[in-house]
Amino acid sequence: MKTLGLVCFFFCLAFAISIAAPRPTADPLSGTWTGDCGPSPTHRNQVTVELKWDGKVLSGTVNPSSDKIALQKCTFDAKTGAIHMEADAKSRRGGDVHYVIDGNVEKNTMTGSWNHDARKGDFKLTKQ
Repeated sequence: MKTLGLVCFFFCLAFAISIAAPRPTADPLSGTWTGDCGPSPTHRNQVTVELKWDGKVLSGTVNPSSDKIALQKCTFDAKTGAIHMEADAKSRRGGDVHYVIDGNVEKNTMTGSWNHDARKGDFKLTKQ
């Protein structure tokens, strides 16, 4: 009887520890990010970004459902939250536009700046 009680006690203890043990958190980048970007506070464009980060390699697309633009040369420093991405998009006037995007990730918010040619702007995205 004592042995059965001791086995039940250890089983319950192991179960309680497994519930209380910290779970690995989802990575801070993978998923859908939505927000806006633009050259000024009054000139903004809605944007959706899909990101995938495996702990070493960051990849993704801008506006994945329409006018998909692949992100390139993506890096993320998990210690500082610094993120860097580049993208080539078609200009409305024809030709390519090369975007350089730098930002910072803090919890579920990504903010930063972008530039191409002589244009600059900022962005703010929230992870969905």
